[in-house]
Amino acid sequence: MKNSGNLKSSTQRLLICLVVLAITAMALFSSVATSQKEKETPQRKEQKKLPDKEFTRAPEKPHDPGAFVFNFDQLDYYYRVPGEFTHRLTGDQYGFESMSFIITETHPGGGPGLHVHDTEEAHVLLEGSVEYRIGDKTFTVQGPYVAKVPAGVAHTFINAGSKPFNLIAVFGSKHPNTTRIGPNPLIRNGSKKEEPQSGPIP
Repeated sequence: MKNSGNLKSSTQRLLICLVVLAITAMALFSSVATSQKEKETPQRKEQKKLPDKEFTRAPEKPHDPGAFVFNFDQLDYYYRVPGEFTHRLTGDQYGFESMSFIITETHPGGGPGLHVHDTEEAHVLLEGSVEYRIGDKTFTVQGPYVAKVPAGVAHTFINAGSKPFNLIAVFGSKHPNTTRIGPNPLIRNGSKKEEPQSGPIP
């Protein structure tokens, strides 16, 4: 019985460490993202609307897995209709032993398709309004918050507010896998259909 208590305590400590690390990463990535956004945003600011086609881009610059800091131009970068730009750090490619991250810029009404991961996930949002579907539960929450998404549970979200937000997803795996189930059921305008597929995030 003592061993199960120690395991539970260790798991709780690990989760607390993950949340603290996620918040620290959010602060770090936020300052780095601001400087990178200043380089990238002129093009986006001039756009009157979001892209109507998805894209996936490899990192613009190389990185050293032994480094302590990774800039956004060293991460995979992609856009998913309708309205979600994302930077992805898959842990095993960046020297992490047991963590991976996704950092979004999610515009109002935007969000990912319905999907599931093979590992638990935490979402950290400092400001904004999000409508979630996690399993069979649908709810709206205001930042700041940390949301828990259990492994193997289908989930998605949309930006329910009026301004873009930056959400950080933290994974307890250096190489999480994602299975795409279909379109985002929270998007009510009949957005594009997402074909089911599986593999590394995303």
